[in-house]
Amino acid sequence: MDDLLERLRAALPAEAVITDPDVMVSYGRDMASFCAAGVPAVVVLPRTVEQVQAVMRTATALRVPVVPQGARTGLSGAANASDGCIVLSLVKMDRILEINPVDRIAVVEPGVINAVLSRAAHEHGLDYPPDPSSWESCTIGGNIGTASGGLCCVKYGVTAEYVLGLDVVLADGRLLTTGRRTAKGVAGYDLTRLFVGSEGSLGIVVKAVLGLRPRPPAQLVLAAEFDSAAAACDAVCAIMERGHTPSLLELMDGTTVRAVNAMANMGLPDTTEALLLAAFDTADPAADLAAVGELCRAAGASEVVPADDAAESELLLQARRLALPALETVRTATMIDDVCVPRSRLGAMIEGTAAIADKHGLTIGVCAHAGDGNTHPVVCFDHQDADESRRALESFDEIMALGLELGGTITGEHGVGTLKKEWLARELGPVGLELQRGIKRTFDPLNLLNPGKLF
Repeated sequence: MDDLLERLRAALPAEAVITDPDVMVSYGRDMASFCAAGVPAVVVLPRTVEQVQAVMRTATALRVPVVPQGARTGLSGAANASDGCIVLSLVKMDRILEINPVDRIAVVEPGVINAVLSRAAHEHGLDYPPDPSSWESCTIGGNIGTASGGLCCVKYGVTAEYVLGLDVVLADGRLLTTGRRTAKGVAGYDLTRLFVGSEGSLGIVVKAVLGLRPRPPAQLVLAAEFDSAAAACDAVCAIMERGHTPSLLELMDGTTVRAVNAMANMGLPDTTEALLLAAFDTADPAADLAAVGELCRAAGASEVVPADDAAESELLLQARRLALPALETVRTATMIDDVCVPRSRLGAMIEGTAAIADKHGLTIGVCAHAGDGNTHPVVCFDHQDADESRRALESFDEIMALGLELGGTITGEHGVGTLKKEWLARELGPVGLELQRGIKRTFDPLNLLNPGKLF
């Protein structure tokens, strides 16, 4: 321990090495429930690539595990400390190094906040589309580590589709550069994509080259109320089948609608069992909304309300933004699941989740990025009630099993961490698991990088 601290203090500024137990506890975990966290030996906050390399060389020399962190807004336990580890927080590496409007790229350090990058891109008439719900606080490095998504994925895709190249410090301190700055490039294996979603288990991202897009027009939003989730899911299928490309297509089930109503008096009828929100940022969004409104009515919508302008659109989106805060008021704790299924099975996923809630006597609200089949069942429970906590965990597992049964995946955007590592093995199968563990050993033969996560 003394040797570790001595080496780190020799390599980093004094303020970058934290050993105060009261401060270190704040770096102990992310926002996931039911995920164990240990006590780190030290927290380091480097500002340069060279300092990150020094940390990893020290960790390798002394065989000390390293847990990389961003803003700790994750929901899978991937950033949780382990006993005796070095917590490597990258939040101080927060510079936007370049925005190039011709090449349409941004070059950033890992600690840059998602919203800060988005606003900087807007100044050049450009846009960085990935928009996790925590975009005002989450970091680009964390987004890359967990392959984050967001509301806009139905049209613009997830983080992986915007990461063109990376600088990565490997476990032994070497610096690896992957990918490109060009619009196209297929030289060699795609190591860049391998690091996206690896949850800090293969290397430490210290710089990223990100693709940007022209900033789209302001979107217009439509809200459609349904008396059943099945009807709303039928509308989703019809919208996608007809070739529409909404910039947002979100669904809230009746449980979530009622929670939002109770919290914010949104005025939605008690008979609303599903609320569908669709948005378009096209040249003529009003025409697109009209066409989608007709499809919603044909599927059984009881009310269809299109916005006339950006202000009305924002009001309609408030219900979706309040979904999680509203469900958090139902009981003392929540577990947020993240199961993605084919769009055609979305209705079966929501109906099956409702059956699981009834079976366990729990409140489970579902909000979904309906356009890409990514559901977020939110299990509400009393964390001080041992039996209710047990039922919450059982329902959480049954929801993941249902997703796999429907041809889906255990996580669409939150990652695996420790929360879903058992389920990752089930999804990958023995051959897939063996190969992925082999990749881990190639990059991190001493198993120092975020050990215990993923596998």
